[in-house]
Amino acid sequence: MDDSFCIAAAQTCSIAGDLEHNVQRHCAQVSLAAEQGVQLLLFPELSLSGYEPEQVAKCTTGAQDPRLAPLHSLAQRHDMTLVLGAPLDSGTDRPHIGALVLFPDGSHSHYHKHHLHTGEERWSTAGQADSALVRVAGRNAALAICADITHPEHALAAARNGADLYLAGVLLSKQGYAADMAHLQRYSAEHGYAVLLSNHGAPSGGYDAAGRSAFWAPGGQLLAATDGPGEHLLVVRQRHGEWTASSFAVASY
Repeated sequence: MDDSFCIAAAQTCSIAGDLEHNVQRHCAQVSLAAEQGVQLLLFPELSLSGYEPEQVAKCTTGAQDPRLAPLHSLAQRHDMTLVLGAPLDSGTDRPHIGALVLFPDGSHSHYHKHHLHTGEERWSTAGQADSALVRVAGRNAALAICADITHPEHALAAARNGADLYLAGVLLSKQGYAADMAHLQRYSAEHGYAVLLSNHGAPSGGYDAAGRSAFWAPGGQLLAATDGPGEHLLVVRQRHGEWTASSFAVASY
């Protein structure tokens, strides 16, 4: 395994149902991450559409969607793996709540949220796989989407599949944040992997997002979190086995 590794959480403020605008904001985060040498960049749940039950179906996308071409291009140019939050086609009128992964070589993969939050079954379709791994710089990164993190069996499946990292793209409200932080801290402590959390930085779908994207080092130590709401980039580095973190505000327009 290489001595140096760099990952980041992109904390975004999505515009409801405006995929084109949100792609532009994602590109700004990718460009800032590239300046920091980030190898993997994680976005929140449904970051490309916003968490908007009435609008996600019209924002359904996929790796071949031409609207995502700028993100493909940046992933390849900067040798960076992108984990995007997006509604993905399920073959029905209820899309998957998905993580779309764009790799630097132009390939792609995806994960569909396995554990839906109460009520989400009315407008989305649960995925069948309880764990999905992506390989980045010699590490195995397991993907999780919001309510997945409230199910210990999901975190256990990631560990059994050999995860070095647990990547959680979420929409956590200020009211629910502390309880979900406790879940992630416990998973890191019990399973010995690092945990990266990417949260929304502004209200979405009626939820007052907490922001505070965060990172736990293997063993459960909370290393860093962003200050609160707003657009931020949380960059985490590992050198010679030691983890460090820094946070950057992202200019809005």
